[in-house]
Amino acid sequence: MVVEKRDLLHTVVEHLDIKVVNVVPLIEMMERTAFQARNLARAARIIEAMVADPQATVILTLAGSLISAGQKGIILDLLKCNAIDVIVSTGANIVDQDFFEALGFRHYQGSPASDDSMLRELAIDRIYDTYIDEDDLRVCDETVRRIADELAPGVYSSREFIQAMGHYLDQHHRTAESIVLEAYRRDIPIFVPAFSDCSAGFGLVCHQTTNPDRHVSIDSVKDFRELTQIKVQAGVTGLFMLGGGVPKNFVQDIVVAAEVLGYQVPMHTYAVQLTVADERDGALSGSTLREANSWGKVDLTHEQMVFGEATITFPLLAGYLYHTGVWRTRTLRAWNRIFDQPATLTLPGFSLTPDLPVAQEHRQPPVVG
Repeated sequence: MVVEKRDLLHTVVEHLDIKVVNVVPLIEMMERTAFQARNLARAARIIEAMVADPQATVILTLAGSLISAGQKGIILDLLKCNAIDVIVSTGANIVDQDFFEALGFRHYQGSPASDDSMLRELAIDRIYDTYIDEDDLRVCDETVRRIADELAPGVYSSREFIQAMGHYLDQHHRTAESIVLEAYRRDIPIFVPAFSDCSAGFGLVCHQTTNPDRHVSIDSVKDFRELTQIKVQAGVTGLFMLGGGVPKNFVQDIVVAAEVLGYQVPMHTYAVQLTVADERDGALSGSTLREANSWGKVDLTHEQMVFGEATITFPLLAGYLYHTGVWRTRTLRAWNRIFDQPATLTLPGFSLTPDLPVAQEHRQPPVVG
């Protein structure tokens, strides 16, 4: 029997809808149990307090293959609720998966027991038990190249380039359900520090190869500076981290970067991480938030690690947050707008041991459980 592509790419991955099921009673019951269930319940309380804090800027980090696994609708609902102010992500989630779907393509249910040689011959890419049509991904690559070709040559942060991607979607795919598009319309910055490590990289390689003397390039240092600027102006910040990797380290480092530049800023006041990584190998993805405190990055009052796979734990936490309704009085931060003005970061006495001026007053939030 000859297997064709259409025989495998037929059952699409559907995105979860946290609005359908009220999980608040379940989380409240978990609070009276043990192990990761109780940790999850405490994380829910911290996220609730983070979003309810009128001074806090909430930063969501995305690592691992989340959009392809049906989590896009959850993130969109949180954006529409003004519960998320900044996103720091891997390129795969933003480009290969969200932008990819905004162009009209989909991810499909598959099997980890597939014959991968056969998949290769059919130009089907596999992410554990999901499939992607490689031919569709090439269209995504080409679209990134076209966007780069239309920009003025120069150095851009990933945030700036993703804004251009959002503008493209707003012009050509206005009805798409897309994180990139929703963030663009709400002036919510998205940073992808390792921008070339995804489908965007292929598009930009083609762009630079065909435009060797006048091309677009992405500056990860500019990303770092811009996100640090948000930290300096925001003061109180909270982290909601899915997985680890570059997004986790990048967003934690902005506290130290601000101090190195001469600003006195608080550590991240709130922090929750969902991970399956083990801390015992010393790698970043499993390193605890308490360990981050030793680096001066995360305050210990409102931190919680939850050791569980994110496609299970994230819907529960986001559903709890949605159904508590604490987001209803929250205002849009629109941090992208600060970059429309002249740069405000200066060096107020740069030193390895600076006499740190206070950047912004901030209050101590209430203690969570």
